[in-house]
Parts: sequence; C-alpha cells; structure tokens
Amino acid sequence: MTRVIGLTGGIGSGKSSVATVLAELGAVVIDADAIVHELQAPGAPMLDALAEAFGPEILDAAGALDRKALADRVFDDAEARARLGAIVHPPTGVEMARRLEAARAAGAPVVVLDIPLLLEGRARGGGGFGLDAIVLVWVPEDVQLARAVARDAASPDEIRARIRAQMPLDEKRALADRVIDNSGTPEETRRQVEALYRELADEDAA
Repeated sequence: MTRVIGLTGGIGSGKSSVATVLAELGAVVIDADAIVHELQAPGAPMLDALAEAFGPEILDAAGALDRKALADRVFDDAEARARLGAIVHPPTGVEMARRLEAARAAGAPVVVLDIPLLLEGRARGGGGFGLDAIVLVWVPEDVQLARAVARDAASPDEIRARIRAQMPLDEKRALADRVIDNSGTPEETRRQVEALYRELADEDAA
C-alpha cells in the first residue's frame, strides 16, 4: 500500500530541502509549486486566465508570467488573492491527483505531496488527497527571518511582511501529525527525515 503524506512549511523553513531528502530516500515527490509553474507556461490556458483577470502588466516582454508583478498585485488585496486561488488551485489539484494515482499504480511505497498551503486549505475544508499524515517542516520565526533574508536577498521588513501573510508555523505545528525540526544542523534534520521515511516504509511493509 502506498503511504501518502502531505509536506508543508513556511517561508524559510527548509521544506524544499526536506523534500529533496525524501526523494533521495525513495519517495515520489509531487511538488505543487512546480506543477503551478508548468500550468502557467506561455500558451497555457491558466496564463491566459491570469492575464484576463489581472491585466497584461503581469506578463513580461516575452509574454511569460512576471511572478513578482502578480505577487505585488494580490499581496494586499484579499479579493484578488481569492480570484487568483480560484484560477490556480482547481487545475493544480487535478494534476496532483493524476500524478498521485500514477504513483500508486506504479507501486510507489511513499508519495509526498509538497503543498505550501496544505494546512490553510484543510482549515477551510480543503485537502482531499487521502493523506496518511501531514508533516510540517518547522523552525522558530527568527530562523525563518534570517534564512529567508539570506536566500532571497530581501530586506528584513519585506520578509516579515511575507511571514505575517502566512499562517504562523506554531499554529501549523498544532495541526500537523509529524514535525521535522529544521532549526539545527543539516545532519540533525536528515536524521529526522530518515527516521520518518523508515517508519513510513515499515508501515507499508506491514
């Protein structure tokens, strides 16, 4: 039986690094953000819908999506964010479900659905993938801030605003089934991820 886990986190938490380790260990990782990027490629119906909803200024000179322009357009506008979600989330969910079923059919022991807003979606009645567990990649907020500033070459104020726009990791921690504490060394994090994968694989074997 395929074990399906939802992996989530927040800006600067290191979720992508944990997903990479899980893939190295043998899990099939289905990345929601990567699927969104594919569906928003030039010529794709989603890109046309976004341009119609938010205007041609969200496209660059080559006709590709200017993600920063789109983010700036919706960041402080709840109605615009809802409109964006209505365009992006349904087809993304359909494609994730298709890839999940393909992985199950191929006999994958562990499938990881990497979904940044998984817990926010579940809080609103979202989800729907038949998850066996939700895994949160957690760090304290000061670590989030420092890592995101270094990674994105952004100002602390910009990163704080982005953190505040997300559900706090401590709130997500209370909703998750498992927590990977990524505040220590990469080796410490990897040991936690390896232990999680062994547990999932053992459950599958049982």
